[in-house]
Amino acid sequence: MNNKIIAVTGATGAQGGGLVRAILSAPDSGFQVRAITRDVNSDKAKALAALGVELVTADLDDRASLERAFAGAYGAFCITNFWEHFSAEKEVAQADNMAHAAKAAGVQHVIWSSLEDTRLSIPLDDPRMPVLHEKYKVPHFDGKGEADLLFKKLGLPVTILLTSFYWENFIYFGLGPVRGQDGKLGITFPIGDAKLPGIAAGDIGKCAFGIFQNGKEYIGKTVGIAGEHLTGNEMASSFTKALGKEVVFNDVSPDVYRTFPFPGAVEMGNMFQYKRDCEADFCGARDLTVARRLNPELMNFDSWLGGHAGMIKAE
Repeated sequence: MNNKIIAVTGATGAQGGGLVRAILSAPDSGFQVRAITRDVNSDKAKALAALGVELVTADLDDRASLERAFAGAYGAFCITNFWEHFSAEKEVAQADNMAHAAKAAGVQHVIWSSLEDTRLSIPLDDPRMPVLHEKYKVPHFDGKGEADLLFKKLGLPVTILLTSFYWENFIYFGLGPVRGQDGKLGITFPIGDAKLPGIAAGDIGKCAFGIFQNGKEYIGKTVGIAGEHLTGNEMASSFTKALGKEVVFNDVSPDVYRTFPFPGAVEMGNMFQYKRDCEADFCGARDLTVARRLNPELMNFDSWLGGHAGMIKAE
């Protein structure tokens, strides 16, 4: 078999899993997948093995293990998971490990799943939002954006992939419609009339596969993707149609959102405020036509809801 190997970190997660499935669904593409995971005995890893996927054990905190995992691979999909440890510094360190491992292994195309460093638009001394962890505005953005330079400074053949808000957050992150004191179902974000770029998590992997398939066209470039840019009212309207129940959009101030009683509310408040205040740049960096060219099956919000409405608790 002469297929080019794509080594996928986070292979049992949302983005990496989407890429694994995209490669598996295209057996004649000339690519094959190598799933990298810390635990090859996890249920999710075993499910991949049952599909015939090559599994390799590696830890993002262990550069040597990553070098072994990347050895012989044509491409590498590199991703970190802030929500596993809530540390931007750890994300940067893990990205540095992956970048050096890819360099040592001679990987010919690296995709780094990233987000903007919000401090470039809203400096630390900007009073609009609080500083978190002493040196960040939105840590799960800023660490990834800071790490872009780690891949670039090594001269790697890298594509920086700017992702968007997962619509799966409405299912798994507690952001779906909730009934308020007025009895109405509502979604609540501090975004005013701004549009929020969103995407089905699996479509990120499909877009990444499209980047690998297009080879050199995207090396050295930053590519932003989304399935649709929607206002809060537009999302609420789509929920109403999909659920058969009225859903309204509640706009609150970022300061109010930051007081909500759930872990990460302050960080999420900063994130939504950044997306609101920097709407033109944030949406402009995520071209829907580019995403659809990479992934012709790209879903919009209505089509995603068509397959997931039953998973959304709205009582």
